[in-house]
Order: sequence, then C-alpha cells, then structure tokens
Amino acid sequence: MADTAAYGPVPATEAAAGTRTTTALHRTIFITLAVGLAVLPFIPVIGYPFFLMKVLCFALFACAFNLMLGYGGLLSFGHAAYFGLASYVSAYTAKYWGLTPELAILLGTGASAVLGAAFGALAIRRQGIYFSMITLALAQMVFFFSLQAPRFTGGEDGIQAVPRHNLFGLIPIDSDRACYYLVAVIFFGGILAIYRIIHSPFGQVLKAIRDNEPRAISLGYRANQYKLAVFVLSASLAGLAGSTKAVAVQLASLTDVHWSMSGEVVLMTLVGGMGTVFGPIIGAVVIISMQNFLASLGAWVTVVQGAIFVVCVLLFREGIVGVISKVLRRPL
Repeated sequence: MADTAAYGPVPATEAAAGTRTTTALHRTIFITLAVGLAVLPFIPVIGYPFFLMKVLCFALFACAFNLMLGYGGLLSFGHAAYFGLASYVSAYTAKYWGLTPELAILLGTGASAVLGAAFGALAIRRQGIYFSMITLALAQMVFFFSLQAPRFTGGEDGIQAVPRHNLFGLIPIDSDRACYYLVAVIFFGGILAIYRIIHSPFGQVLKAIRDNEPRAISLGYRANQYKLAVFVLSASLAGLAGSTKAVAVQLASLTDVHWSMSGEVVLMTLVGGMGTVFGPIIGAVVIISMQNFLASLGAWVTVVQGAIFVVCVLLFREGIVGVISKVLRRPL
C-alpha cells in the first residue's frame, strides 16, 4: 500500500520538505479533479452526463469501501447492503413521499449509518475470514429482505422512474446535466471528507491498528471502538453513494444489494490501488467504463473484467495508482 511504503530513514528537514511536497501534490490533484468535474460534460465522447453520474457514484462507493479496507484493514464482502439499502430508501421517499433530493439522500445515508452500526457491532467481534463471512451473511439477509418486501422495494422490478424533484424545492435538476453537477458536488465533498478522515489523528490510529493491532492495544487504544467507527463511516459514505445513485439513475433495484455488487467494489478498489486516496476512483472508472463500452460483448464483459483483475494482481499488486505512487515515492 502506498501510504505505508518504506522509503528508508530520512533527516527531519528532508521529511518535512517531503510532507510539504506531498501536500502540494495532493492539492494539485484535487484542483485538477474539481476542474475536470466542471468541464467533463462538455467533452465529446466521454461527456455523456448519465454515464458520468454512474461513474462518480461508484467511485464514491469504492472510496468508502477503501476507507475500511485500505486504512482499517477490514475486508467486508457485504458492502452492497449499505449501498443498496440507501438506494431503496432514497428512491422510495422521493417517489412515494415526494421528498426533495437532498432529504431523500440524507435519509438514505442515515439508514445506512444505522444499519452499519448494527451490523458492525456484530461483525467486529471476529477477525480475518470470519469477519468477512459474517458481513457477507448479513448482507444476504438484506438481499432476501429486499426480494421478499415488494411493497417497499418493488421486488424484482425495483423502484423505477424515481422523480428528480427540485433541489431544496427551488433548483430544477430534471435534466441530466443539472443532476450531474449535483452528483459531482456530492462526490467531491465525499472525497474531501475521506481525505480528511485519513489524515486526521483518527486515521493515523486506524493505520496503527491495521498494521499491528496488539501493539496499538498495548498503547491504550480501544481497537474495537475504532473499528466500529470506521465501519459506520464507511457504511454511511457507501449509503451516500447509493442514495445519490438512486436519484441520478432514477432506479433502485436488486442489483444494488446483490452479492456481486460487493464483489465489484472490491475489484474496483484492488484494480485502482488499495490504501490510496485516489486509487478507487481510477478503479471505478476502469470497471464502469468496461461495463458501458463493452456492453455489446454481453456476458463476456465478466470474463474481460476477470482477465484485467488477474493481470493487475500479477503485474500491479499495488494497483494502478499504487504503482504510480511507488514510482513517485509519494503517497497518493
């Protein structure tokens, strides 16, 4: 992982200079990202707002998952539960309660936070593969609930034609381009929040627990409390991505809570670079682009994804951004 790469001991002055350089690099990346988000809809071929909204929602989902896996060391096989539940709650409240987009998104995010707290309290009692299997089992419960509760979820049909009411009751977002900018603002805010969490004292303790939990406990840190906190944060941000996706794509379906969605977010994170801030974004762009532009291949898209994953594991074990970070000798 890029943030833990050992580059050898350096003098204090050189380390301080390196920190300033890294901060400046990150600031430049964020500025470039903000400018890119503003102009992307006007670029031919890739400037299709509907496609861009989908990419941004899944990029935020992958970054939320990476917060727990890359920095908390917790591998969940059931993150689709929070993404999908928020999608259903947001779609249902927008369509049947007539809530404005910001309220529907907030309710969806809140529902995922509550579910994350409940599931996290159970899952963190175990470690390793047992933790992963518990998260998968709990996520399957959410899937079967979604399948057997058609009055809320629409069953196999899902909740379709989710309306895009005026934002705050004032700003129309019924066009794809207007809605894109709402999604872009939410995505950028979510990435900034994740970046702040990672580089806060809380984030540093998370990394310590990930790297050597017994030693962190011996220093007085309550590891389980930190694990639960990052679990809930990750679930909440995954819910933010899911509820935003429901408003943007105007659909909430069983695909959002299916186990394969949990697998896809793991794939995005590993391809882009686990334990990097910007890696999951690149991973989401790669995976969603393949699904979109190679759709004519049908089921073969899955085979192509598998081949790319194998290549990345064999040749780019740190992921795309992880390799770039290693070359630049700067955490990305």
